[in-house]
Amino acid sequence: MKRLLVLLPILLTLSCASQSVQKINGVSFVASREKAEQVHIEPILKINANYAAVMPFGFISDINNPVVIHNSERQWFGETKVGGKQYIEQLHANGIKVMVKPQIWIRHGQFTGDLVMNSEEEWKTLEEGYTDFVLTYAGLAEETNADIFCIGTELEEFVKNRPEYWFQLIAQIREVFTGKLTYAANWDEYTRTPFWDDLDFIGVDAYFPLSESQHPSKEQMKEGWQKWKKELYEKSKEVDRPVLFTEFGYRSMDYTAHKPWLVDRNETNVNLEAQSDALQVTFEEFWSQDWFMGGFIWKWFLRHDEVGGEADNRFTPQNKPAEKVIQSFYGKL
Repeated sequence: MKRLLVLLPILLTLSCASQSVQKINGVSFVASREKAEQVHIEPILKINANYAAVMPFGFISDINNPVVIHNSERQWFGETKVGGKQYIEQLHANGIKVMVKPQIWIRHGQFTGDLVMNSEEEWKTLEEGYTDFVLTYAGLAEETNADIFCIGTELEEFVKNRPEYWFQLIAQIREVFTGKLTYAANWDEYTRTPFWDDLDFIGVDAYFPLSESQHPSKEQMKEGWQKWKKELYEKSKEVDRPVLFTEFGYRSMDYTAHKPWLVDRNETNVNLEAQSDALQVTFEEFWSQDWFMGGFIWKWFLRHDEVGGEADNRFTPQNKPAEKVIQSFYGKL
């Protein structure tokens, strides 16, 4: 009996530790013109997701323009503060936790990582506008009891040129938001991001190239992951922070693992199996790792029945075999 009493606290500790490392099984919930209704949340529940990224937007007209426009009447409902709040409340009502992830869109889809100003005055204007944008949604995240706040997405040149601004911004966000913080670094950016020590998760948009094959096998993609996986682990160990895939996903097309970041509307052949296989390999490689927190599928649309499908070669897994893969892995992880 005495031995049993000694073992009991140990067993309870191990049980609690096991429960505390539940993975973030998330979707990137795309902003829409309309409100989120229960019918829009049901498919998220069906795939066993426990998190959603809510993504309000700020807009910049050009890669060298410092003016950030946000929370405007001209934006879609889901891109605004009111819409973001409604989405969060609807998700929370269904037991789904939230990461608030405000993002910048530059006109014509110019890459946010190339955002650079031409003068000190313009940098100051950009910083003031971005601070207002981010603190607006950090406040919303606190008000709605969101669990995670993402301070930026793929802004490498902004970070590289103005590192002190970002350290100050993180301190300001901490005064507003009491939850966990991350930043969504691009797959080829995160090793140079200077402020991981000040955040809770190493956030990575995980579009790593895995194979140049038209229809890569699972074995090829598994092998393709090994270099990147080792580097991710080493960075996690270096800064003593777990890795979170702030975005991950693959298009349902040929060459899906060659340049997974491509968003162009090309006519590449639909390849549903390649998308499913790539997601399965990613789950198998990462979700069992104790230094890895989970991730957010890119991307998930409000009107489930009207998107994706077997003729679609875009990122969404909706109404494709990949959806079943996600449902299976999220159901057991």
